Amino acid sequence: MIPETFRAFSYVEMVAGFRPDVPRLEHVFVARGAPGPGMRSFAELTTTAWETREGRRPMAGIDPNEVAEVIFTSGTTGEPKGVMHTSNTALSIVYPLIERMAFAEGDVILMSSTFGHQTAYLYGLCLLLLLGAKGVWLDIWNAEEAARLIEEEGVTFTMGATPFLQDLTYSPAVEQRNISSLRVFTSAGAPIPRKLVEDARRRLRCHISAGWGMSENGLVTCNGLDDPEEKVFGTDGCPLPGMELKVVDDAGHPAPPKTSGNLLVRGHAQFAGYLKRPELTAASHTADGWFMSGDRAVLDPDGYVSISGRSKDIIIRGGENIPVVEIENLLFAHPKIANVAIVAMPDPRLQERACAFVIPMAGETLTLAEVVRYLETKEVAKQKFPERLEIVSEFPMTASGKIQKFRLREIVAAKLGLPPVR
Repeated sequence: MIPETFRAFSYVEMVAGFRPDVPRLEHVFVARGAPGPGMRSFAELTTTAWETREGRRPMAGIDPNEVAEVIFTSGTTGEPKGVMHTSNTALSIVYPLIERMAFAEGDVILMSSTFGHQTAYLYGLCLLLLLGAKGVWLDIWNAEEAARLIEEEGVTFTMGATPFLQDLTYSPAVEQRNISSLRVFTSAGAPIPRKLVEDARRRLRCHISAGWGMSENGLVTCNGLDDPEEKVFGTDGCPLPGMELKVVDDAGHPAPPKTSGNLLVRGHAQFAGYLKRPELTAASHTADGWFMSGDRAVLDPDGYVSISGRSKDIIIRGGENIPVVEIENLLFAHPKIANVAIVAMPDPRLQERACAFVIPMAGETLTLAEVVRYLETKEVAKQKFPERLEIVSEFPMTASGKIQKFRLREIVAAKLGLPPVR
């Protein structure tokens, strides 16, 4: 199933180009446009003749442990990888979420993430099919349109990356529309500023559930409906049943509670490997089966996780680690800052220094000196301060709404005339 065109890209031409190399591809249906040669209109799927069982070929059964899905990672750190899931690994993480969020067939699910990513596939399609619930799909994210749909369709649940939550929270549309049907907004995919969680709960008047997961395993953690405020505002939730987390130091030894380290995960939702990359699959797992997520995190004594950033996003300034997410959280609360991303920039002496890319509030200007003075009031150690400020109007983003920090590292490195930090 494809659109004829989407965002000025012709999917009909794309499929026509590769179809001779994929002889097993029997049927292509085109929605919202004209089919190409050998393709059919989506309308044919909705006719009475198609819906009757007369003349329909019986569907062959499938092995739930065979690969049924290949979905590509979003490319926030570089090269996308083809993640293989079976029916069992994909769906096994959806059922525990239904229980934790008390979902039922009366729920109405709004999905604005691209269906080329795991969030939309699992929680915009599989979830509603398992529930028998109503789905509302928004193909291009817009906070005002989302608020309209919440009001008109009675949306009770939505899920998206941090920019989606941020846009809706601060949109005037939440005061102009009746969004009282919205019960839960789950935000995952990137660290969430804690002030944003507080503001979202106040302005959207619903449960805000921060979570963590990956294409490799779906949503692994999230806050439940009855979690205390300190967990909702300060963590990314605890593991869903069937999944385990642990945090280790660089030598692979368990890190003490409340100490940042490398986040490992395992459980029933773990993917079946990377497509045609067995060496990468093997390298991403420990000998006893833990998947090395590439994220840094802290586990509290209750098993709740707080994501502190990607391992590749850690800035090592003269041998000392700078906790990127901690500083981003502080700067996000600055009255002149709409959004911020901190990345490493190359330095001949210290190897790496911190550069803050900032999107200012409308009509505001900001200087590095103001940023420094603000962090001084928060009693931040000086070695953690950003040492360069880049004012931008937008960040390079993936289709699923995540900041591509490797692009930001390339931008600042080019301005300095040095190779980017990898």
